[in-house]
Parts: sequence; structure tokens; C-alpha cells
Amino acid sequence: MVYAIVRAGGRQEKVSVGDTIVINRVAGEAGDSVQFAPVLLVDGDKVTSSQEELEKVTVTGEIVEALRGPKVRILKYKNKTGYKKRQGHRQELTRLTITGIA
Repeated sequence: MVYAIVRAGGRQEKVSVGDTIVINRVAGEAGDSVQFAPVLLVDGDKVTSSQEELEKVTVTGEIVEALRGPKVRILKYKNKTGYKKRQGHRQELTRLTITGIA
């Protein structure tokens, strides 16, 4: 089995061909192709981690959709002062499918 560890959306993700992952928003429309730089490549028993060999490898994915994550509610409160503040946040995400490791 071939898989790679790629840096995507501020994190590292373990991907193989056909996987669907959700990462932080990347620019592009549905159907666009995105390339990632691998950090590690595993091909059966062979593990590739040297920078020179990894420069030859590209991991490509196709954007499926843009979506938003669950709402996170932020509450700030200070006792006895009457101060309270409520805020919400929804992270913008992208779902994509890995199409190739070459």
C-alpha cells in the first residue's frame, strides 16, 4: 500500500489514492486540481524521507466542495462587573479527494 504524509491546511495528513480529506480552505472551485508537497512517502516496505527524493514526488487532489465547520461559541465573562461578550466562529473548510501520488 502506498501512502504519503503531506502538509495541508496547516496540519499534516496521511493520504493515499482515493481518500477524501477535509482541510482548511484552499483557493479554487470544485473540480480544480491541488498539489501538495509530501513530508514522508511509504511504498510497501520502502520509506522515503530525504528531501532530495521527496522533491520528485507530487501528491495531487481534486476539490470536491467548499464547506464550513461546526459553530464554535466563545463566551467571555467577568464576575461582578456586568461584562459579558458572546461571539461565534465557523471555520471555512475544503473537502477534497486524493487523485494521485507520483
